[in-house]
Amino acid sequence: MIARWLGLALAATVPLSAHAGAGANGVSIQSLDGAWSFRLQPGDKQAADHHAMTTWRRATVPGTVHTDLLASHQIPDPYVGAPEAGLQWIGLAGWEYRRSFDVDAVALRARRNDLVFAGLDTLADVWLNGERILSADNSFRTWRVPVHGRLKAHGNELRVVFHSPIATLLPQVQAMPHKIAGNYTSPYGDEPKDAMTANFVRKPGYHYGWDWGPRYVTAGIWQPVSLQSWDDARIDDLQLRQDHVDGERAELTARVRIDPAAPAHYRLRLWQIAPDGRRSAVGGREVDATTMSTVDIPVRVDHPQRWYPNGYGAQPLYRYEAEVLANDRVVDRFTRRTGLRSIELRREKDASGRSFDFVVNGIPVFAKGANSIPFDMFAPRPSDAQIRGILQSARDANMNMLRSWGGGYYERDAFFDAADELGLMVWQDFMFGGGMQPAYDPAFRANVVAEARDQLQRLRNHPSVVLWCGNNEEEIAWKYWGHGKDLTAADPAFAKKVWDGWQQLFDRDLREMVAQESGGIAYWPSSPSADDMAGKADINDSGDRHYWEVWGGPAYPYEKYLEITPRFMSEYGLQAWPEMRTIRAFAGRQPLATDSPVIVAHQKFMAGKGNERLMHYITMEYGTPRDFSDFVYLSQVMQMDGISLAALHHRASRPVTMGSLYWQLNDVWPGASWSGIDWFGRWKPLNFAARRFYAPVAVAALRQNGRTTVTLLSDRTTERHGRLRMRLFDLDGKLLRDDTTNVTLPPLSASVAMTLDDAQLLRGIDAKKTVAAFDLAVEGEPVSRGVVWFAHAKDIAWPDPGFRREWSRDGKTLRLTTDRIARAVWLDFGDLDATPSDNAFTLLPGETITLQIRGKASPNQSQAALHIRSLADALSPTSTSN
Repeated sequence: MIARWLGLALAATVPLSAHAGAGANGVSIQSLDGAWSFRLQPGDKQAADHHAMTTWRRATVPGTVHTDLLASHQIPDPYVGAPEAGLQWIGLAGWEYRRSFDVDAVALRARRNDLVFAGLDTLADVWLNGERILSADNSFRTWRVPVHGRLKAHGNELRVVFHSPIATLLPQVQAMPHKIAGNYTSPYGDEPKDAMTANFVRKPGYHYGWDWGPRYVTAGIWQPVSLQSWDDARIDDLQLRQDHVDGERAELTARVRIDPAAPAHYRLRLWQIAPDGRRSAVGGREVDATTMSTVDIPVRVDHPQRWYPNGYGAQPLYRYEAEVLANDRVVDRFTRRTGLRSIELRREKDASGRSFDFVVNGIPVFAKGANSIPFDMFAPRPSDAQIRGILQSARDANMNMLRSWGGGYYERDAFFDAADELGLMVWQDFMFGGGMQPAYDPAFRANVVAEARDQLQRLRNHPSVVLWCGNNEEEIAWKYWGHGKDLTAADPAFAKKVWDGWQQLFDRDLREMVAQESGGIAYWPSSPSADDMAGKADINDSGDRHYWEVWGGPAYPYEKYLEITPRFMSEYGLQAWPEMRTIRAFAGRQPLATDSPVIVAHQKFMAGKGNERLMHYITMEYGTPRDFSDFVYLSQVMQMDGISLAALHHRASRPVTMGSLYWQLNDVWPGASWSGIDWFGRWKPLNFAARRFYAPVAVAALRQNGRTTVTLLSDRTTERHGRLRMRLFDLDGKLLRDDTTNVTLPPLSASVAMTLDDAQLLRGIDAKKTVAAFDLAVEGEPVSRGVVWFAHAKDIAWPDPGFRREWSRDGKTLRLTTDRIARAVWLDFGDLDATPSDNAFTLLPGETITLQIRGKASPNQSQAALHIRSLADALSPTSTSN
């Protein structure tokens, strides 16, 4: 099943450029994607054991060697079962790709011909008709190679030879007297644990394994390839720099970069296509171009339709089209799209330290969201629609920000297009996932600066991009994890060289590059950081934090989240398994346990022992699961409860805290992870809960040390009025208390409505038999509910909820009622494609919820397959529910 699903995604491609057709004698773009051939290089060391792979086989570009081997049935599905150890030879091998192509007469006669490689992974020599034309060494760069005079009409041969980054770099790494820190050691012996090569090459770090994904050190032509030919001038770039934006006017500079084939006089013309489709000419310039030239055209938009993050307004987008004309003939067109907005990272001193606020169009926005990681181990494989589906799920969960994490790759244009359209702000890391870099090497730094320029120029027009960040966790790794201390003890001079080089790259080079190329977007040197290289990082009173003492380190109970109040929480998380349907896709129908080999293979935390940590958290709050299915369900409930508590605490701490991004949004493969959405795009309970705890208007009822604080949360920009209802029930449904009060919610606020200790709430009632519910009703908003439990779930005698089901005639609507309290209700349709409109909720005694059932399953199938569970099923052995 997994292989079939992946096969559909192999056709996904990445747009090469924003060029539009310019007609006869304009810029000609000949795609060289599609069918190629590939093989293991015959002289490679791996050929001795894999000689059959030296035969030429069909390949697909864009693609990777792993997906090509899978498509040709040479390897098992890398995600099904536990084949990972047996596939490590692929990353040690050298691979060769080739294709032939013809060139038409017009392109042959053109003054300029460039071969353009949008992405080569990674160490690659490119040969055209027997001549080496490129040696590439950075997966994140675009390589443009002039080939005029090297082409022929028929039978051009293009050959790309990939060298194993491990085999190439290992000798020099092993020769270092003292090593710099890497990330995750290989358990498979393909490289020594004390000589990790990943940080020495500009390649996605997660390919080498992470604590949520496998180790598949792939290679290949992972982005499109084209031949570009032109006689006059080509538009190389169009930057839409936003110099000033407010409600009255937007002042832009359209910066057009022209690449002429020959010196000549050209005319530029700029068009604007407004969000409603109206097209108008907005400027032009005359230019005499002899070499690459940049021309600025001022643009003014009166009463602009401004772009806002999700929850704060609409996302109107303007399109601009630049044309270059020679002798009144259009020879090239180039389009870019943007949203007009002002954006600021506000860092002001206050009583709590120094703020960390994203301010959009003058509005301080509380950032609500998650960290995104790559959508697959093999980047070209997911379709644009699949990526958009995950981002739509983020928006549906009321998120307004994603942090695109630095251990993967810079996402394709479709990711940012979707973020623009959905109102999802993007915190964009540069691609450094951890450990330490050889930034003491000037050539390494120059390569990174060229990479940064490529990516900044590609992404700077996207209104969703609101921050560029140097790296993930490298500053704190050096300062606190022993990296700096250990190297200093071993070789003080080398340690100083390493840290000085790191500061040069991340505190100066990239900061300067962002200032030059981003169009006014802020830069942040590392995450977490306080932007003080000589001072502390990962602190509460300045900058952002990654808090992992819950789950990681001492593994504190998740109630510890209530003690941590940072300025911006950019990482925190709890792990959970995906639903059983996803697990069965890779594990089959065999009986499963937490220590089954296939389960251990898909649990990457603590080198496969992560289920021990999961069990620690489950038993702490919920008790010991009876079987594997209960273990999976309780892991999901634990994750949902813990992250809900933390996120609501962050929101209730506004304006001290102004952001909450949990780890993580999505998955690279099916397995245990911190995600709220699994690899298939299926929501875990966490994503359903996020829709509630990230709602624009919500109530946070947080109990700490026997005291409950009820805080009203509003992201709305105007004052709102509503009613706050507090009820106490016993577990069997008896209403013990019912109080309602009128409330006012100030704009952009967190306001405490009441603080009650247990004695005030319970009034002598047994805490283990009582639940408190706080409902906030505001006109025009979904009712928000906060539920307070007064004992650990494992210490509560959960009654049978007594579920009653009522289906509509068409079988697409379900009314679910319960007689008694039902916590963490989960509707499961087995292997069917059926999804309820809500899930993972608590039903109060006597309460009814109406759910829409969506999917391809027939009504009869859905009704027959539906299984409803709650904590009563997992924690009460005698329960008869369902």
